[in-house]
Amino acid sequence: MQAVEEVVEQCPHCGEPISLLLDLSGGSQAYTEDCQVCCQPIHVSIWIDAGEDDYHLDLRREQD
Repeated sequence: MQAVEEVVEQCPHCGEPISLLLDLSGGSQAYTEDCQVCCQPIHVSIWIDAGEDDYHLDLRREQD
């Protein structure tokens, strides 16, 4: 697994595709990032599964 990975996901507010750079070297994490299209805050959660060399990504609206 690379330390930094670019993914394209849909914004949970406007549904438009957005590009995220994930820093996978920091382990599991949660942070807020604004949508590049509608500027609404998105709660980003990353869970690192070290045993399978994989991660899981969850994007939610802040109020969810």
